[in-house]
This record gives sequence, C-alpha cells and structure tokens, in this order.
Amino acid sequence: MRRRWIWAAAAGVVAVVVVVAVVVVLRGGAAAPEQASGVRVVTREQAGERMQDLTVRSPALGATTPVRVLLPQGWTPGSGPWPVLYLLHGCCSPNHLVWVDEGGAERLTKDLRAIVVVPDGGQVGFYSDWLRGPKWETYHIKELIPLIEAEFGAGPQRAIAGLSMGGLGAMAYAARHPGMFRAAASYSGVLDTTRDRSGTRSLVSRNGEDPGNLWGDLDTNKDVWEAHNPTALADRLKDVQLYVSCGDGLPGPLDPPGASGDYEGALLAQAQTFAERAKQAGARVTTDFYGEGTHTFPYWERALERSLPMLRAAIGA
Repeated sequence: MRRRWIWAAAAGVVAVVVVVAVVVVLRGGAAAPEQASGVRVVTREQAGERMQDLTVRSPALGATTPVRVLLPQGWTPGSGPWPVLYLLHGCCSPNHLVWVDEGGAERLTKDLRAIVVVPDGGQVGFYSDWLRGPKWETYHIKELIPLIEAEFGAGPQRAIAGLSMGGLGAMAYAARHPGMFRAAASYSGVLDTTRDRSGTRSLVSRNGEDPGNLWGDLDTNKDVWEAHNPTALADRLKDVQLYVSCGDGLPGPLDPPGASGDYEGALLAQAQTFAERAKQAGARVTTDFYGEGTHTFPYWERALERSLPMLRAAIGA
C-alpha cells in the first residue's frame, strides 16, 4: 500500500509540473536559458533614483562588461516577475549608455511597468559570437538574460529594440531564439547584411578589428552570414510583433540648420526589404518610413517613443 501511495504522489508532482509548464508556454515567452556557470555581478552602484549600474563578469566575453538597469515604479527586491525591455546600442558608440544619455530612455520609460536593460554590445560587436573573439550573443542570451531574471525578478515577457547595429541585434536575436522575445523593434537598423557586405567589413576594420573574425568571408562563409542576416531570417519572426523605422538620409525636421545628408538612405532600402519579407512570412509588422531624417539620435528617440505603445502592449507593461 505504501509503495502504491508513493507512486501516486510522484505522479501527482509530475502532473503539476506539466501543468505549470503548459501555463508558462500559453502565457508566452520562453524560459531563459539556464544561467551559464561563472557569470556574476562584480560591482553594483546606484546611478539614479531608479537606475543601477552593474559590472558583470562574463565567461563568454572573457572579461567584465557594464550594464545599466532601469527599474519600474513599485519594484522591490524579490518582487516580480516583471516584463523586461532590452535596448541595444549601435556601432561606434562611446559607451553603452547612449540610449540614456542621448536617446531619452530614462524619460520615455519612467511610466513603463517593466525593467529596462541597457547592455554593452562592443564597439562593432554586431551582437554575434565572433569566430575568433568575444561571444556577444552567448553573453546576452545565455548569461545576461538569466542574470537579470535572478537579480531583478524579470519574467519571460520580453521585448528587444535597437538602433543601427542594435537593430540588427534585436531582429537577429528574436529570429535566432524563437519564443525568447514577444516583440522586436529596429530603428535605422542594419537589416540585410549581405546587401552591403563591404560596408559591414569596412565598419569593423575602421574600428580596429579584423572583419574576418566576425562572420568570415561571404564567399566562403555564406551560411554564417545568412545565419546572422535579419532579412534571411525573416520567416522565423512570424510569431513576433515587429516595428521597423528608418529615414531617407536627407536632412529633416530634427536636424540642425545646415546639416548634410548621410547613409541612412542605404539602410532604408534594407529596412523596406526586411519588412516586406517579414510580412510575406506572416509577421505583424508596423513600419514608419518617415522620409527626411538622418542617422542621428533625435530620430531614434522619436522612434522609441512611437514604438513604445506596441512594445508595452506585447509584454503587458
């Protein structure tokens, strides 16, 4: 009789676990990968009323790396689970804080019922595991996300957004990790890397890195390039709510008098191709191709503000 009771109890526990797992899946958002061994917070400083600056030891990077965390009103240690928004910076930024210092992230998210995470992505890290070098994708997905959930009570309701190089990161991460993010936004993003491979390689080399260490040579490593190309991955995004914005590179209403045009127009062509491919795959895509506007922060701050209603609705924030 005792053995029969033990088996019945064990079966009940399994049933409860299965039910809990099903509920998590139905509510949306994949569970974070198990936290990688060795990742840890080295330092923590209060950077403002609702901001904390962390220094994280990352095995994937083989170094420490900074993270800014913006906490919502009502957050307390042990509370949650909270929705979370990851904001990715672009190439060649002076540091990871540009979203806060120049992009208005603190002001725009002050009423957001979500944790906002602003990580570093390297000068030209391209949100990828380099062939020989830092493993940015492994750090963000397998180390940082579980760390934020453990340290701050972040839940599985995740959104991700980025500008320029960060737009590539947002869309590539959402496509390469199905179920991880409910929504993704790109502002002036690099969304079709094979369309302008010389530009990507030049950008990397101008910042002192070997472009061959990123994805290799396109002619011999085409599969690696395609595996990190948002346009090539668009058919994996049909279950993610998408926001895509870009200007045409001509001076616009948010530029100072006498401003010159820039390469934003080349990114507009990439954004249009990506958006059309994603729509064909069945994704829900909101586009804002706003015409005149350069590759500068006033337009990205406006884009974040315009996209926030979609992002917050997707994660229940």
